[in-house]
Amino acid sequence: MQTSTASRQRRDRQLLVALLKRLHFTVGLFVGPFLLIAALSGIAYALTPQLESWLYHDALTSDSRGTPATLARQIEAAQDAAGITANPAAVRPASGPGATTRVMFSAPGNGPSEHRALFIDPVTLAIHGDMTVYGTSGALPLRTAIDQFHRGLLLGDVGRLYSELAASWLWLIALGGALLWWQRRRATRASASNQPLRRRHATLGMAALAGLLFFSATGLTWSQYAGGNIAELRHAWGWGTPSVSTALGATPAVPSQDAHAAHHAAEPAAADQTFHLAPAAFDRAYDAARAAGIDAAKIEMVPPTTAHQAWKIREIGREWPTQVDQVALDPVSFAVTDRADFATFPLAAKLTRWGIDLHMGVLFGVANQVVLIAFAGSLATLICWGYLMWWRRRPAAPARSAFQPQTLTSIYRSLSGRTRLTLLIVAVALGVALPVMGASLVVFVAVDWLRWRAGGNARTAQTA
Repeated sequence: MQTSTASRQRRDRQLLVALLKRLHFTVGLFVGPFLLIAALSGIAYALTPQLESWLYHDALTSDSRGTPATLARQIEAAQDAAGITANPAAVRPASGPGATTRVMFSAPGNGPSEHRALFIDPVTLAIHGDMTVYGTSGALPLRTAIDQFHRGLLLGDVGRLYSELAASWLWLIALGGALLWWQRRRATRASASNQPLRRRHATLGMAALAGLLFFSATGLTWSQYAGGNIAELRHAWGWGTPSVSTALGATPAVPSQDAHAAHHAAEPAAADQTFHLAPAAFDRAYDAARAAGIDAAKIEMVPPTTAHQAWKIREIGREWPTQVDQVALDPVSFAVTDRADFATFPLAAKLTRWGIDLHMGVLFGVANQVVLIAFAGSLATLICWGYLMWWRRRPAAPARSAFQPQTLTSIYRSLSGRTRLTLLIVAVALGVALPVMGASLVVFVAVDWLRWRAGGNARTAQTA
């Protein structure tokens, strides 16, 4: 009895390796193009800081030297140039000599998190630029376009399914490849030497494993469906990112379920068209925030949009060391009504912040960009090598009709009942947690089942 059980377990292990190998091939074949697009567009995104500095140099910098004008005068200059009398949606004072001030307005036709930004010389009050910016990261048009392509192929929410599909399967492909490498590690040198491309593929995959898992995990937090599940889980476990409350009378910092403020800022509350701030209030708010400890060079000032709302002034420095402290200020007394300091964030919130900034390539500057490009380039190379291996080993046409093809269905049916049930439970759990993975797995299995049936019918007909 024990011998029979051990034999069945050994056979199941062998079949599970075959199933994993087949799944690795199937997912790589069909999801590979989406992963390749994500990798190449990710490389382009990693290069955008230098591209933006070069392309928008005139808007971002100024040759003027001298005493900067007050924020009030800079805002008035922007309002006059834009022909706008409404309050700015946000203001980013010049971070130092040679930099311009960014005054942002809500404008008709702008998408979510988009603003019309005017770049003001803080000394001469000259207008250096007028363009649309995106999110708390302040992405300019080039980076916005690359970002939107990377996340959704410029197709909106429908296009985001592609990036979620890629992120959902990447971790499983990477771990599956690592397990297959581990299973083959005892292969003889002679047999390994006959497959140099596979050996290079496996070696590069193991070298890039940590980076691929990181890309998958952080990419899923941005996704449309799995990202929502992750946000709810973080909120339930108290891992939300603290954020100040701007509602007057409500002082506790509230955890935010959206940790990607640097990537796509939440839309500000709808402005009361009758509520108007004097431009001089920006100078008072700036001084009060500095006195309250907001000391980063890069800050963003979000004015209240109603009489019952506080100012929100936040640091936007994502580099190391991270500077993302926030304060809320009373619009009359400019006293601090709430604050959220990064030093007091829970560890999970800090790790989330750092993970997002690493994924975006901003945490460690150029070094971060180089590492991202190396990992994304490795992923693109692995995909191309995988397709090359498939092309070289694809069966000849006559062989397809001579034998029943190896399929996920045929391997799964050969497993013991307990193992099949365990795999089914795991697949359902993953499908619920990662809905796009679950839906695509149903498609893969359906196509595989049809192929298995067709192979069985062809074999029966040939035998007859």
